[in-house]
Amino acid sequence: MNKKILITGMSGVVGGVLRRHLEKKSGYELSALTRRKVSGVKSFQGDISDLESIKPAFLDQDVVVHLAAYLEESLNSEKFSISAEMMANVVGTYNVFEAARLAGVKRVVFASSGSTIKGFEREHPYNIIAAGDYDKAPSSWDKITHNMSRPDGTYGAAKLWGEELARYFSNEYDMSVLCVRIGRVVEENRPRDVRDFSAFLSHQDAGEILHKCIEAPSDLKHDVFFATSDNKWGYRDLDHPRDVLGFVPKDSAETFR
Repeated sequence: MNKKILITGMSGVVGGVLRRHLEKKSGYELSALTRRKVSGVKSFQGDISDLESIKPAFLDQDVVVHLAAYLEESLNSEKFSISAEMMANVVGTYNVFEAARLAGVKRVVFASSGSTIKGFEREHPYNIIAAGDYDKAPSSWDKITHNMSRPDGTYGAAKLWGEELARYFSNEYDMSVLCVRIGRVVEENRPRDVRDFSAFLSHQDAGEILHKCIEAPSDLKHDVFFATSDNKWGYRDLDHPRDVLGFVPKDSAETFR
């Protein structure tokens, strides 16, 4: 039987990437939960800030991939609203986990963010690397690991809260909740600026690590993974997702120099 996968935020960039990745494989029945209808798949419409409106989407699902969010890019917009961010990224994340629990879903894959550790870019040598001052960079540097945090702004802080909420749901309700600190994924599938050469995550690699989380052993109950491509100037640890999930990125930002 096909594994039933519900993807929140399928209409976004990463949601579309995952949809296309899974549609190339057999054995999956995909559904979308978004505020607007998604064509071509079973589509539920609801706002994740409203628990009652989203409950039907979770019934009879095997895995939920939670990608819906009030995005970091909104912070730089004149229309930014802290209340909207909290309703989506704090209340909404709780509602997704709770709806999954109530429906008996055994695994949730939570889209966290590199913004959980972006604050390290204020320190040497990560500030130099992110700025592209490579001639000033050391020959090697310590990688930031999955058990470290230094959020940059309220978006990163909200994603850290989601990671700890994932731990709580896993411990309290015996659910598997895996968190992926997703790197820089853009529609063009290439770096847009200098910083992207350290944080870039290609469409292929994004789809693959999320797929690895979907198919991870059932006894993997809670963990946090960085997800970037194999970037020469990357500073986020990729040994952990390789060792636990078998994720080995195939792409690199340097391809676009």
